[in-house]
Amino acid sequence: MSTQWRVLIPLFVVLALMGCAAAEQSPSGEAAGPSSSIETIVFADYNWPSAQIQNRIAQYIVEVGYGYPTDVVFGATLPLFQGLRRGDIQVSLEIWLPNQIEAWYEAEANGEVVEVGKSLGNDWQSAFVIPAYLQEQYPDLDSVEDLKDERFKALFATPETDGKARLVSCVIGWACEEVNATQIEGYGLEEHVHVMNPGDGAALNADIYGAYEKGEPWLGYQWGTNDPALLLDLVRLEEPAHSDECWSTTKACAYKDATIVIAVHPDLIEGAPDVVEMLRAWGFRIELYRGVAAWLDWNSDASSNDAALWWLNGNVDIWRGWVTEEAAAAIEAALAENEVPDGWPDE
Repeated sequence: MSTQWRVLIPLFVVLALMGCAAAEQSPSGEAAGPSSSIETIVFADYNWPSAQIQNRIAQYIVEVGYGYPTDVVFGATLPLFQGLRRGDIQVSLEIWLPNQIEAWYEAEANGEVVEVGKSLGNDWQSAFVIPAYLQEQYPDLDSVEDLKDERFKALFATPETDGKARLVSCVIGWACEEVNATQIEGYGLEEHVHVMNPGDGAALNADIYGAYEKGEPWLGYQWGTNDPALLLDLVRLEEPAHSDECWSTTKACAYKDATIVIAVHPDLIEGAPDVVEMLRAWGFRIELYRGVAAWLDWNSDASSNDAALWWLNGNVDIWRGWVTEEAAAAIEAALAENEVPDGWPDE
């Protein structure tokens, strides 16, 4: 054997050992699972509270417990779903069906997304919600058809609506924006309601909170896990019962209760199977989020990051059931030291 090969062989061995050591470590320096090809796990950070709270909890678990760096991309339903399909985003904790049903089925058929579990549970939604105190004052106002009555239109009219009822509809960029517009057309309400689409979920919530505090009329879109629906006394106006035929044509009927699923990009299945197993066990349901919403209401200056820390510290027995023993030990140790994940956004 030549002298050249005697020199090179030890060098190859050293490099191989260095490569193995690097493969066993995540970029954060913690074990990230064998042969992980995922550098950073990116979450779809939808612009509504429940999705952001769930993301912060999941990011803590993934970074601290499993050693993967995380990040978020903030935005609305439609662009973030496209990001998931492309692989720019690896995890979406709130895919609302049937709102996104057509795009979802297409993405599933193309192998671009994989459902791995359920999030929150089944939830209601409607574009025709009023405060309970208003229906107590006007008990005959109980149906979407009543919005064609001049008496009730006048309740919600403002100087900007030209005599029509002001309806605060879905946030711009959410899937329900188009659904609600189709419903309004299907009910024949275009000449009776003036649609206002807020720029984000915070604006939607501020609008209803402002009216509620003053005891004023309000009409608009809400869903069961949104903070106002959890904290205020609201009533849904009656609509025709949901049917698949109606929903595939005019949508002149009530929403079907939503099924909220957890979706991942297929790359995550192979690249971070331990994280996928955790997401399959995910058990953050509406009753758990209701407690978080109440805590945030009492702590108005708290952020989503603060709420996640509060929930993780107070519910060890719940999240321990989603993770491995090794991950649980690492998470509890980090919580005891008040550590926060690098991937959490500044709030």
